[in-house]
Amino acid sequence: MASQNIYILAIESSCDDTAAAVLQNDTLLSNIVATQEVHKKYGGVVPELASRAHQQNIVPVIHQAIAEANIDKKDLSAIAFTKGPGLMGSLLVGTSFAKSLAMGLDIPLIEVNHMQAHILAHFIDEENFDKPEFPFLALTISGGHTQIVKVTGHFEMEVIGQTIDDAVGEAFDKSAKILGLPYPGGPLIDKYAKLGNSKAFKFTKPKVGGLDFSFSGLKTAVLYFIQKEVKENPEFIKENLEDICASIQYTIVGILIDKLKKAVAQTGITQIAIGGGVSANSGIREALKAGENKFGWKTYVPKFEYTTDNAAMIGIVGYYKYLNKDFSDFSVTAQARYSL
Repeated sequence: MASQNIYILAIESSCDDTAAAVLQNDTLLSNIVATQEVHKKYGGVVPELASRAHQQNIVPVIHQAIAEANIDKKDLSAIAFTKGPGLMGSLLVGTSFAKSLAMGLDIPLIEVNHMQAHILAHFIDEENFDKPEFPFLALTISGGHTQIVKVTGHFEMEVIGQTIDDAVGEAFDKSAKILGLPYPGGPLIDKYAKLGNSKAFKFTKPKVGGLDFSFSGLKTAVLYFIQKEVKENPEFIKENLEDICASIQYTIVGILIDKLKKAVAQTGITQIAIGGGVSANSGIREALKAGENKFGWKTYVPKFEYTTDNAAMIGIVGYYKYLNKDFSDFSVTAQARYSL
């Protein structure tokens, strides 16, 4: 069996990106993403518009993924899809398509947890990228999630810390909105932060017990601070944008690193892997790298294209599940809330 190639077609449609990928065993052959521009003018993802755009994009995206992989759909061994968590309407488009295609080709169907996929993205075979060794701590940070997960095997994962309110991606995007930056604002805060002084303005870090996170208080602190300063000087944001962004980013990164240090101390695990859209943030990447020298961590940062929502990460979970013969029943349905 080992010598036989396994071809997995993976479909990801949890939010506003329609994605498809083909893997040959743990090697990526194609990774196609169609992003939806329609949400920019609304300042956030509109679920109804997202699911409509998925319906338009899914056939061309899958067609392109199979063509680019240079295989025939008859070569496929199984179809993996995102079952959740995510937006219900968006998930249903991917789920329905995956079910009907698997049924039509008479091949197994494999359901995938989106958050598990962010963690296992580290196991896609890539030159110059090491795979983490078990056990490791995964910091999954995105627009909807902030979690520290203790990972002892491909499918042995335990959430040991998570946000009790806003996710870290929301903290970035909402702070950006307060500053009048367009959506999505997180990458813009990162961009301006590189040019600013991170110690220019001080924001207090929320006090949350254990390994859990809270970001809603920080968002409120930023709002009140900006309102107060703008009242005194209407040009305050314009004159200090880089320093404000650097200070916000410094605070958010500090919150994440403090909890990681605590998690390492509690578990004795010094291997740290990050995943999720916010792991593309340069401040977080730099702080983790600095932690290698400072705290003796070994950090794993995935390739940029595997940090945002993509189907390659769904495919790698599909591959490992295929090896375990962990297939789904055709009665499977999407789940908006779907814990690890």
